[in-house]
Amino acid sequence: MFTLPDFPWDRLEPYKKRAAEHPDGIVDLSVGTPVDPTPDAVRKALAEASDAPGYPATYGTPELRESVAGWLRRRAGVAGADPAAVLPVIGTKELVAWLPTLLGAGPGDKVVFPELAYPTYDVGARLAGAEPVATDGLLKLGPVRPKIVWVNSPSNPTGKVLPAEHLRKVVAWARGRGALVISDECYLEFGWDDERPPVSILHPDVCGGSHEGLLAVNSLSKRSNMAGYRAGFVTGDLAVVKRLLEVRKHAGMIVPAPVQAAMVAAFDDDAHADEQRARYARRRADLRAAFEKHGFRIDHSEASLYLWATRDEPCWETVGHLASLGVLVGPGEFYGTAGARHVRIAFTATDERVAAAVARL
Repeated sequence: MFTLPDFPWDRLEPYKKRAAEHPDGIVDLSVGTPVDPTPDAVRKALAEASDAPGYPATYGTPELRESVAGWLRRRAGVAGADPAAVLPVIGTKELVAWLPTLLGAGPGDKVVFPELAYPTYDVGARLAGAEPVATDGLLKLGPVRPKIVWVNSPSNPTGKVLPAEHLRKVVAWARGRGALVISDECYLEFGWDDERPPVSILHPDVCGGSHEGLLAVNSLSKRSNMAGYRAGFVTGDLAVVKRLLEVRKHAGMIVPAPVQAAMVAAFDDDAHADEQRARYARRRADLRAAFEKHGFRIDHSEASLYLWATRDEPCWETVGHLASLGVLVGPGEFYGTAGARHVRIAFTATDERVAAAVARL
């Protein structure tokens, strides 16, 4: 019987209460939840599709699959993006948690993920009854043949970007062992360092033009302020996507029809994503300058919606110090023992709350 870790965010509640006691209220930079409005075109598409008496297609509409493929070609450089290999999902956290199970992983199988990682990779392995393995060095695994290898670039929590040459080595290693590489790319459009732009696992420079043995996962939660819509997709190896489609049909894992229509509007429009990116760039610059002036060192953080910061002390001491200023951040320990001296700072807060944090720091 699998065991699941305690939900880590419950441990943050006392610090949240302390931060909320600040006379000007809490500045919550702990969770990367969008706060800006959902684009008008997306809301309009949702409303216009709201008369939906019939069951939607698990596979999604042809319009949605082509919209996603067009976005992949246009924004991610995935020249070979195939609409037939696109499968919409009910938010990507659901997918991350259940993919090992849906792919048939179980006892005796190993699911590999980074040492500092989104906790749901570990949880997904445990739900399937497989063995979770946290490592940043595949060569350390020796002759092991894992079922799944997760990569996450840009990284949550560190914002680190894996260059194309690194990803090429991961793909070659996994293909040599018959392992499936699943790339969590939810922050792909949020790179801040021109010298190290994020790259998809499906980009020809990484995969050599073949998507065999590869899946990429992405979401509209951050790009289009649609976290409340639960809208994402998985794509890549057509044969694997078709297997997932069959299982999801049986399990009733279907994106609602109005949400599918809203997804088309979002993926067809780049202007709103560029506007949102500009908002985050301003907030990032202001918060980075303020935290560095306050004595923090920012590590990695060349992409994503977070700053990976440290004062070279245990992370809970940092969390307590900032809570006394009314600022709540995420303890790095939540993402693995290697994060025990860092905190994750989200810049998904309103301009007003960011300005309040800057003033307090």
